Amino acid sequence: MNEKNIARLLQESKYTVALGGFGMLIENGYPAVRDGDESYDIEEKYGYSTEEIFTSGFYATRTDLFFDFYRNEILSALKTPPQKGYKILAQLEEKGLIQTVITRRLFGLDKRAGCQHVIELHGSVYDNFCPHCGKKYSMEYIRDAKKIPRCTECSTPIRPGVTLFGEMVDNAVMTKAAEEIEKADVLLVLGTNLNKPLCKQLIDYYSGSKLILITKNKHFSDKYADYVYYSRVDQALEKLITKL
Repeated sequence: MNEKNIARLLQESKYTVALGGFGMLIENGYPAVRDGDESYDIEEKYGYSTEEIFTSGFYATRTDLFFDFYRNEILSALKTPPQKGYKILAQLEEKGLIQTVITRRLFGLDKRAGCQHVIELHGSVYDNFCPHCGKKYSMEYIRDAKKIPRCTECSTPIRPGVTLFGEMVDNAVMTKAAEEIEKADVLLVLGTNLNKPLCKQLIDYYSGSKLILITKNKHFSDKYADYVYYSRVDQALEKLITKL
């Protein structure tokens, strides 16, 4: 499989859905807070793992430490803007070659790059609210708070609008994602493998025969794709856009 063949499949498709995986995030320079050295450093720094801190229980009972982690390890990454992988994804959407992007990532990189039709399964750091009165708050309000960011109306700690570890994805959001997958002629899977939660949750809804996987690393689940192209996603998309 090469970029010329992928370009042809996209041009022939009436409806293409892209699944944006974790690999795109890493290519964009964002930290792997759950894996590798970053995970070890976090546990050394906070005394707890990411999986322990980034939970509703920690938000409720150790609120100050939760927000220290959230600001320092999550929101600090936003200083890095979307790079070419996400920008080219937006170009493909603008050309009408991709109809919807689905992601589990929290940083809004697809939207910030210019994608208009994005389903964020786990929410976004840009959407925050008071769990008591419902007042909405910006990412900047949480980022710039010196201590626990509290609601200006009722003093309740603001709730980041993201899915924390152990929480279920909103059923309405999952339903919308499933409906998009069902409509797809082409399913473009980017920077992940088919055994990851993003794919396992959604691929069963795809009934087509043009599942294209672009990934850097080989995996046993690659055999379930109809077409596989081994590459960094940003480099593959850069080559792909020149063929269109």
